[in-house]
Amino acid sequence: MTVSPSVEGLGTLAQQLEGEFHTGEFIRRIYSTDASAYQEMPLAVAIPRSEDDLIEIIRYAHEQGVGIIPRTAGTSLAGQVVGHGIVVDVSRHFTDILEINGEEGWVRCQPGVIRNELNDALRPHGILFGPETSTQNRAMIGGMLGNNSCGSNSIKYGSTRDHVLEVTALLSDGSKVVFGSLTPDEFAAKCDGPETLETRIYREIRDLLGDTANQEEIRKNFPHPDIPRRNTGYALDLLMDAGCFDPNSEKLFHFGKLIAGSEGTLCFVLEVKLHCDPLPPKVDGLLCAQFATVDEALRATQLAIRHECFACELIDHYILECTERSIEHRENRFFIESKPGAVLVTEFRKDSQEQVLEVTKKLEAEMREAGLGYAYPVLFGEDTVKIWNLRKAGLGLLSNMPGDAKPVPVVEDTCVRVEDLPEYIAEFNRRLKERFGLGCVHYAHAGSGEIHLRPIIDLKTEDGNRMFREVAQTVAELVREYRGSLSGEHGDGRLRGEFLETMIGAKNYALVQAVKKSWDPKGIFNPNKIVGTPPMNSSLRFKPGQVTKEPATIFDWSETKGMLGAAEMCNGSGDCRKTQLAGGTMCPSYMASREEKDTTRARANTLRNALTGGPKEARKSVFDNPDVKEVLDLCLSCKGCKKECPSTVDMAKLKAEFMQHYYEINGVPLRSKMIASFARSQKLAAKAPWAWNLLFGTSWIRRILNPMVGFHPDRTIPLLPKHTFSFWFKKHELHANAGKVGKVWFFNDEFTNFNDVHVGIKAVELLERLGYAVELPEHGESGRTWLSKGLVHEAKKLINGNLRALQGKVTAEQPMVGVEPSGILTFRDEALDLAEADLKETAREMAPHCMMMETFLASEAAAGRIHSDSFTDRHQAIKLHGHCFQKALVGTSGSVEALRLPQNYSVEVIPSGCCGMAGSFGYEKEHYELSQKVGNLVLFPTVRNTPEETVIAAPGTSCRHQIHDGTGRTALHPVEILHAALKD
Repeated sequence: MTVSPSVEGLGTLAQQLEGEFHTGEFIRRIYSTDASAYQEMPLAVAIPRSEDDLIEIIRYAHEQGVGIIPRTAGTSLAGQVVGHGIVVDVSRHFTDILEINGEEGWVRCQPGVIRNELNDALRPHGILFGPETSTQNRAMIGGMLGNNSCGSNSIKYGSTRDHVLEVTALLSDGSKVVFGSLTPDEFAAKCDGPETLETRIYREIRDLLGDTANQEEIRKNFPHPDIPRRNTGYALDLLMDAGCFDPNSEKLFHFGKLIAGSEGTLCFVLEVKLHCDPLPPKVDGLLCAQFATVDEALRATQLAIRHECFACELIDHYILECTERSIEHRENRFFIESKPGAVLVTEFRKDSQEQVLEVTKKLEAEMREAGLGYAYPVLFGEDTVKIWNLRKAGLGLLSNMPGDAKPVPVVEDTCVRVEDLPEYIAEFNRRLKERFGLGCVHYAHAGSGEIHLRPIIDLKTEDGNRMFREVAQTVAELVREYRGSLSGEHGDGRLRGEFLETMIGAKNYALVQAVKKSWDPKGIFNPNKIVGTPPMNSSLRFKPGQVTKEPATIFDWSETKGMLGAAEMCNGSGDCRKTQLAGGTMCPSYMASREEKDTTRARANTLRNALTGGPKEARKSVFDNPDVKEVLDLCLSCKGCKKECPSTVDMAKLKAEFMQHYYEINGVPLRSKMIASFARSQKLAAKAPWAWNLLFGTSWIRRILNPMVGFHPDRTIPLLPKHTFSFWFKKHELHANAGKVGKVWFFNDEFTNFNDVHVGIKAVELLERLGYAVELPEHGESGRTWLSKGLVHEAKKLINGNLRALQGKVTAEQPMVGVEPSGILTFRDEALDLAEADLKETAREMAPHCMMMETFLASEAAAGRIHSDSFTDRHQAIKLHGHCFQKALVGTSGSVEALRLPQNYSVEVIPSGCCGMAGSFGYEKEHYELSQKVGNLVLFPTVRNTPEETVIAAPGTSCRHQIHDGTGRTALHPVEILHAALKD
């Protein structure tokens, strides 16, 4: 195939398209990876807007012999959307749900519809699309169709293939075709149709599968028909069962069965009509049986699947150990007893909790009688969500292993009959240990005969690269012995395609090749996937033998074995591609733009490439990289990824480190210096607050001044009170209750001292009224503004100065509280990574005792030292928007519990992510529009629709400012609300 068209030719194609067409290295490199181990630069990236765009791209590819790589969320694990061709991303514009028929139980949608969002739309009609991948909050229907995805509930709902009613697609000549179910007569009519590519496709499948010798070869060598998860090659065995080939069969012929699992190699899908099931019973219960070994759990699986379960999933001890390092999932381990070798999670859905317990008791008794397991907790309600989140995070959590050796997706998709599973896994582990000295991670779909298996290999070494392929070859031979499927749900792609002939034999492989040739004569659709694949250990993202010099850094990166290691923690699972409808904070810029370049994944991969590619000729350092600067520009440093990314990629920290070095080479912009030195300018302005307020409190003057410093004219500027908080504190009189219960330090951060003086005052008065003596320690500014602009050297000086000033003072007996989350939480985050060697222990000791005011109040109430009778008993509804750092580092529960101290106060957490302000981000003229888009995702609409009598609470000063500018409503700090609730 020719894959080197002229630049002029690509330019001509770009002019023909309504959508975007990228040929620059920056965007192409972002699309050079997916969630697999592969990396290859595409020729170009297209973001089509219309069907006409797709036809034009196909026409061009057909004429030039260029490959087309269909892509949705890019979460494939076998390299399906990586290759040297034109990547065609339909995730941004082909996102419509076209028709829902609740009575007949079907839906018609475009390929870019997210699986969970599809079900949100189906739920009011009483139906759902059953297959659920672990990536269901960002996986799209096109990708699920291409890979024939299923998921944890395939015992009940099967795979995507089982739900396909109709597929509308473009063939390789650009013609539009609708594939549906056909009777033998209708199939014959298709074969006798006019001379078109569609007709030829029907005729050639008739000739292939009508041959009895071919039928016998398929029956003999394709995976065992008792294995429901079989995605080996093309589904010729399922087509062969139709009535047009078997006179004794009543099954209808449907090319949709072939398209499902074809990985975009046969046609370009425009829309899919899917069968939907009724909503399941409302009560969901999970039996989380715990075992000493994986083998025990697999034998218990034989018992579990006899009880009409909805899912039966295994989690091994490797994953459980990974959860201990994950902020997001540490709390999801609550059900674990002792140290199990494996947990088997079996799901039952019934009309009542009693019915669920009835069946789980029977299953527990059977397990006990068989001597399997030692703990059998049954969980309901919100607890089930935690368990499934833990299981679904397995993929990302596995990559959360620091260092170069990681669990690799090489043989993770094998599937055998459930009754063969214990012996198969035992033999798998034996061969892996004896031949390669490798251990393995086990997780996922035990009830369907598929366990995801990931050996731990260092792909950066020659031995690791060689072992990668040898392990695959060894396991392919083992799977064939069990007549299993090398691919259960993740597809062949370029990872397993090399072994397809081994799995199904030369004759069947020739049939698969013939199918590809009949549909795609010029090989333009996703070439080198399934058939004709290159060696599976080529084009890996990690180059064997590559030595990368770790750059000198300011942050401590020892936990990830270097800054590069931190970037490499990203495995491409795409959790950062979820939308605001999925909840959470990560990633706010992607939620607003829906552009791949604005994902945490794109940022990590761009940074990884910069650190491993070395400096180009004109660059002084790997940090002198405009591509990295560009991809980091819209990172709001919200820290959502630090918690919500299962690999805990801390992009805020990576951005700050990079920007410091970039500035050292290219200079610090004046605006960045001005924002970073906020406290110093406010100290000067505080000497004449009336002048500041005159300038920035007068709209027309502000609109002139803002652009002069690079701010958007519409953005209001915080005004200054008459005096600073520190001035007030020195003058204020202690309340009579102060010191009766305890004492605390109050962290007078720069935002509280100069702008939110009223919040600081209310905080001190509240604490003293509740019986706490408040002391103001000597300290400097928090360093937050310097960190936000990437000026880490200065931030490090300030943070270490504060650690020295507070050393030995902040203790469990006298903790330090603060009202601005971004200020006080610096001690629980960056201080740990920026502390000098002699202050490391101080930072670690102080961190747990530096807390947000609400967290302190909630903990004191839990200890019985604060009581509800100190507050009013009137009713008040509150809606709370949590600060990003708060959500990432400590959670919002402290604010919720504190606001519920008045016994009749009700608190609802707004399901918003980042507010969009993010420190100075929302002020900056080039970021203002995106800032507003982020706010308008969830926060602004919720606030606008909230009754005036409901109080809006927000601990963050930036958040309160954003709410004011975006909605006109005044949000209050929780301490203001609690201060007002005190009894007289």
